[in-house]
Amino acid sequence: MSSAIKVFAPATVANVGPGFDILGLALEGIGDEIEMSLSDAGGIEIRMPGSNLPTDPKANVAGVAIQALLDELGSSQGIRMIIYKKVLPGSGLGSSASSAAGAVFAANELLNSPFSKQELVQFAMAGEAASSGKAHADNVAPSLLGGFTLVRSYEPLDVVNLSYPSDLTVVVVHPQIEVKTSDSKKILKKDISMETAIAQWGNVAGLISGLATSDYGLIGRSLQDVIVEPVRSMLIPGFDQLKQAAADKGALGCSISGSGPSVFALCNDPVSANKVGSIFRQIYQDLDIEHYVHVSKINEEGAKVLI
Repeated sequence: MSSAIKVFAPATVANVGPGFDILGLALEGIGDEIEMSLSDAGGIEIRMPGSNLPTDPKANVAGVAIQALLDELGSSQGIRMIIYKKVLPGSGLGSSASSAAGAVFAANELLNSPFSKQELVQFAMAGEAASSGKAHADNVAPSLLGGFTLVRSYEPLDVVNLSYPSDLTVVVVHPQIEVKTSDSKKILKKDISMETAIAQWGNVAGLISGLATSDYGLIGRSLQDVIVEPVRSMLIPGFDQLKQAAADKGALGCSISGSGPSVFALCNDPVSANKVGSIFRQIYQDLDIEHYVHVSKINEEGAKVLI
């Protein structure tokens, strides 16, 4: 059994258009890194250099997630970890999920892998519940498993890896403002009409079918959120401009990443993606809002060992 490890857990785009709380994808090149070791002293000790997030294991998403894993094993094993936050809190890119997913993945590796990656999702969800008040899996599932994931059911938990075109490219722009997941959930409508629900169901089914068959036209037509986006987009400066510009530059579709304020676009090739990224930069430069743009393929691997 190894006594120390370093892992990477990718940032994610969740909700993915019409897939509120059920669809997510993993990004390449951005994510949290965690150094972890076993300890004979017992308990969970957390350090987070350069971050003002809580390090109390009962208040930290990674600590809560690891404790859920240890409780399932009936273990009192001591854990020490350093979390290097590369995904900013409130970014809409699965900041809490990257930490929770990376933590349970690392702990599982150190404990001789008693659980599969699929089984680790439930423990990472406990961390998400500590962060947002709800144990959702649309961020932690792709961060752990990689690829494009569907949470078919929460009770019982059933997570499915979806097929998707290999050249699908993601563009994300993150304006440097914070939108807390817990706050953004409060503004959502509690009731929707049957007509609206039917439209959303059709778009979810169409998007999954389009991904499976590499039907870019169907992906584009289906990447429409008629429930959440109309409300949350009001919290994102320049959202309508971003969406129109993405369409003009050839994106398949554009919507809010997670709870925002990040906005993502899906493209069918890197050339279109870079054009979309450039216009996203220009829009926020004109609005005098600090931002960063990230362009990547979908991360196929998910959480992985670095050392």
